[in-house]
Amino acid sequence: MNAIVDPLSYREQRPEVRARFAAMKERPVVLSVENLYKTFPTPGGTVTALKDVSFQVYRREFMCVIGPSGCGKSTLIRILAGLEDASDGKVLLDGNPVSGPGPDRGMVFQSYTLFPWLTVKQNVMFGPRMAGQKGGSAESEARQWIDLVGLSRFENSYPHQLSGGMKQRVAIARALANRPRILLMDEPFGALDAQTRCQMQSYLLQIWKNLDITILFITHDLDEAACLADRILVLKANPGEVNEIIEVPVPRPRTPSQFVSPEFIATKYRIDQLIHPESAHETDSIPFPRMTVAGDDVE
Repeated sequence: MNAIVDPLSYREQRPEVRARFAAMKERPVVLSVENLYKTFPTPGGTVTALKDVSFQVYRREFMCVIGPSGCGKSTLIRILAGLEDASDGKVLLDGNPVSGPGPDRGMVFQSYTLFPWLTVKQNVMFGPRMAGQKGGSAESEARQWIDLVGLSRFENSYPHQLSGGMKQRVAIARALANRPRILLMDEPFGALDAQTRCQMQSYLLQIWKNLDITILFITHDLDEAACLADRILVLKANPGEVNEIIEVPVPRPRTPSQFVSPEFIATKYRIDQLIHPESAHETDSIPFPRMTVAGDDVE
């Protein structure tokens, strides 16, 4: 592989980046996925959505999962959250099997899943209350997380009074209020405009930096993956299986100026190579009759 598109070469060139990954792998494994399969029965036969998926996520790691459409990203994260059962294989959290939803895993979806009849504060209090905390204790816990996401002025507002980015900040606060071991995020910023999306990425990195939290983040955006992740798990499609795990060589803390750095560009290019191999381009064209006059070419 040409070094210009190989993120590993940049990692090897930077001692501080090598040291960061070496230190990360000395930490305990929070999440372990072992030989995971997911199949679905259909009228046309059994469809394999996930095939022999194995990987580990270390304590306080930020891992992104990316892949072509239909590769099983959302199915994978729903299994990790305990919302779906695997057909085969293991999911272990701190060495314990995952067998259903639990407060040890916080989940943030792409859609705004707040309770519309509850205020911001009441939404964030929901988890602590379900865990048995009394009103005053749950309210104090909720305010801590609302302050963390910068929405203390809106604690008595209802979801319909908030912007999309604010709603997702409330969803993050609600997920964190249970003090989970890992935060699972399924394309949480996919419905936001570009400006708000960048702002939310910055908020999330600040939260992650200041909390003892591990994050597994599903995305379809190459820039987002390279911007946020320590490592990127790239899945193949049909069926979804591990293609490659990329160690992102972009130093932290990350700034917008790094988006044009050789390390960032190499990482993004490598992801694109894996998701859109050159062999696939040959079959990308669609049969369509020509409906313009001769000489009216646009390429």
